[in-house]
Amino acid sequence: MQPRQFSMLDRLITSADQALRTLVPGAANAGRPTPANGRTDAEMSETERKHAAGLMRINHTGEVCAQALYQGQALTAKLPDVREAMEEAAEEEIDHLVWCEDRIKQLGGRTSLLNPVFYGLSLGIGAAAGKISDKMSLGFVAATEQQVCKHLTSHISSLPVQDEKSKAVLLQMLEDESKHATVALEAGGHKFPLPVKLAMTGLSKVMTKSVYRI
Repeated sequence: MQPRQFSMLDRLITSADQALRTLVPGAANAGRPTPANGRTDAEMSETERKHAAGLMRINHTGEVCAQALYQGQALTAKLPDVREAMEEAAEEEIDHLVWCEDRIKQLGGRTSLLNPVFYGLSLGIGAAAGKISDKMSLGFVAATEQQVCKHLTSHISSLPVQDEKSKAVLLQMLEDESKHATVALEAGGHKFPLPVKLAMTGLSKVMTKSVYRI
């Protein structure tokens, strides 16, 4: 039996649904239970809670960007297997999105007001990368995931030492993101030169500094 061939309109409708599930709080559902389950919700000062919530808000926005990036790439990917890989990766990232949102609520915080802006920018970047070539698209995934891994490693060490719930979430995310980067390169992704990676680092700093508080 031949797999169904989706038209561009089908993919646009799917993308619109994905955007709503990503941007509307509580609309997405995780396929895996949060790693925070079973961890003690330790006592923290108000300052520590605000700091932890700020870090988790950054990571939540990072997952919003990942969703948009993958959706944009899926819209313009040329090979069906690459498109399917982008869509599968987006589904896996939903777990991270929900886990971060849940933890932010537990810490008494809220998700970033800038999420729609970053979603739109990431969607455009993803679509442009996919339009150029599948190799470029996969390379962008790898480079982005490598940036995310650096942020996660930094945030794990910056969290209040007693915040085991947030740490458990970030550790699982780090494992998943590292795998996504490796898979993208092994699938033929282009290895970006250092100047491009430095530019991406600069843009990520703008995001992290703004989202930490807004």
